Amino acid sequence: MWSILFAQLVARNEALELALAKKLRAFKTTEKVSPNQLKLLLETVSSNALSETPANAAVESEAEDTTEGETAAEQLGKMVENERNRRATEQTQPPPARPRRTPFPPNLPREDNPILMPDAERPCPKCGLERRCAGHDVSEVLELVPARVIVRRDLREKLACDACDAPNFSRAPVGDRVVQGGQYGPRLVAQLLVDKYRDGLPLHRQRERYRRMSVDLAVSTLADQVTYGAELLQPLWRAAQIAALKSNVLHLDGTSLAFFSGEGKDAKRHKKLGALWGFVGDQDVALYLFAPSGHATFADGHTIGPADFLRLRSGYTVADAATVFDQAFAREDIIECGCNMHARRYFVKALDGGEARAAIAIDAYQALYGIEKEARDLEPRERLRLRRERSAPIFNKLLEWVESLKDDEPPSLRFGRALNYFSNQQVPLSQFLTDGRVPIDNGVVERLHVRAALTRKNFLFAGSERGAQSAAIIFSLLGSCALCGIDPVEYLATVMPILARGVIEKDVIDLLPRNLPL
Repeated sequence: MWSILFAQLVARNEALELALAKKLRAFKTTEKVSPNQLKLLLETVSSNALSETPANAAVESEAEDTTEGETAAEQLGKMVENERNRRATEQTQPPPARPRRTPFPPNLPREDNPILMPDAERPCPKCGLERRCAGHDVSEVLELVPARVIVRRDLREKLACDACDAPNFSRAPVGDRVVQGGQYGPRLVAQLLVDKYRDGLPLHRQRERYRRMSVDLAVSTLADQVTYGAELLQPLWRAAQIAALKSNVLHLDGTSLAFFSGEGKDAKRHKKLGALWGFVGDQDVALYLFAPSGHATFADGHTIGPADFLRLRSGYTVADAATVFDQAFAREDIIECGCNMHARRYFVKALDGGEARAAIAIDAYQALYGIEKEARDLEPRERLRLRRERSAPIFNKLLEWVESLKDDEPPSLRFGRALNYFSNQQVPLSQFLTDGRVPIDNGVVERLHVRAALTRKNFLFAGSERGAQSAAIIFSLLGSCALCGIDPVEYLATVMPILARGVIEKDVIDLLPRNLPL
């Protein structure tokens, strides 16, 4: 009886979660605030401040016209406005009058499609003689070449000697395979991995696509190829761990991944919520570690939590203020760097909750990110100089404004939470002002999580802990390809045959996307 009641409660809970998810889809999901909306909110804050001024304020000194918090807000607003005017005057190119077509990438192959004049129009209309070709009008059209499946026949040459009675043949090496004796080539397996873990296409949908190409591959067969591919790529995943540990700046953030526990047909299988910890080292190497829970550390000898990983390194580490990182950040050799994107998000939530004063912080962050856009292509030393000259005054004035308000705002409200988060995390949040290599936020790893979330949404859960571990391996390499701007299919199709033939462990790191020219 209790089991039936429990099953009904679980089903009811899932139905409520689905209904809530459908309702949330109708609401705003972006954190962007339009310039017009921001301007209107700032004017509202300014007018409210003026309306709260006492009637006898005219006889007071000008220095006492406003409170300390209002003075900080006004000064911050002027600094942001000056920064906005500076960028406007430095803009040398006027915006285009109308949108222009973006040219196609030059690395795409070009195929000429000659279009000839009809025979009836080739003679000259005046004299009737044949006209010569005087050139071509060239225009480019993006076209798609359909993918096709082929059967590659490996014809391994055999050599025999007719001059003597040598009994053995000499054979050429076998063709590229993912697994010895396998029937599927590395490019097909590479496409499987990218479609599943990059584009979120489940295996049963991939099977339907191959059926349209006249090839019927069982889902279990495709799943086996995914497993073989992940096992083959394990040395690269271990090399990514070493590269991340040696990086100057390490990003860290976590997301969830559901999986079924228990192995084998007779095992009791239960759905559990595991953790997928994402790391990015020096903006060019991605690493994912799977753990069966969200704990910071594990004592089983083979599971690695975020605290276990950070115990092996020192230096700059960018993360949010989650308590799971407190143990690691308590060490003196780990320099905690905060995520200003996270801090800004608190103010956006406060603004959505009706607190117009949050627009002051959002406006300041808009100026800070505008400076970061200018500094993107600079060397670290020049980037630091620009930040100290233009970003530091705005950040410090924002901090002064926050400190003037936080004691008067209830921490249980959204605006109070935003103020307290910024105040409590002011040192980590300001680390980008101390070293040009440190980014302003943790966006690089959060953007990688978007792809993981897309895939997770489509296959819902991993079939086992081993499957979740395979997902972490493949997410790592696909993330590195995205950071380095490399075609993931081309990369995997290149490295898998090399790994299958055998590579010395110390040379595997040379096969990471950042080290392999393609």
